[in-house]
Amino acid sequence: MLTTSALRGPVGAGASVLVAVGDCEPILRAVEQEMRCLACGSEVGAIISAEAKDRIESYIARAVAGGATLRLDGRGQSPPGREQGNYVGPTLIDGITVEDECANDEIFGPVLSILRVGSLDEALAIENANPYGNAACIFTSSGATARLFEMRAEAGMIGVNIGVPVPRDPFGFGGWNASKFGQGDITGHEAIAFWMKTKKITAKWTAPSTSWMS
Repeated sequence: MLTTSALRGPVGAGASVLVAVGDCEPILRAVEQEMRCLACGSEVGAIISAEAKDRIESYIARAVAGGATLRLDGRGQSPPGREQGNYVGPTLIDGITVEDECANDEIFGPVLSILRVGSLDEALAIENANPYGNAACIFTSSGATARLFEMRAEAGMIGVNIGVPVPRDPFGFGGWNASKFGQGDITGHEAIAFWMKTKKITAKWTAPSTSWMS
């Protein structure tokens, strides 16, 4: 099974860390192949600035220097005719550790990092140790495993076999822990309730003791 985290930042935009539980190599190869098919300039847009591009590429370089393996390197890519643009192609980093920066920071670029663990308990321990809690997903064919993940993952939005677990209205969008700002969520019923003044009424009625003559 796989678990992914979009909680490596206050408002995670997408999964940045993939936690592979047990032997997931066939799935990881499929992920790698899908990423290889994404082209800069069409499926993958430009990075917002040169500074952001440099920051993303520095994460990749430090991961490799720390012993991780690049299954797919997106550095130095750009669409023909756009060589001066700020592009980073899809990048897949394998073999990171819980201490690595890319396991704890959301890179905000087309970079996915793989963290390998032996059990779901270990994956959940890593997930819940992070100070943020925007969203977390699990990919599994086991309903019992999915239910366990739903109950134990400390994130405000949970996905089961869904990559970006943003709930539809009227359910709220929002995280937990350091991914939460203020009170309530930013959409849904909680967002509306913030601006409302509610009234709670509790009543009990008993039948009056009267005769049919009254």
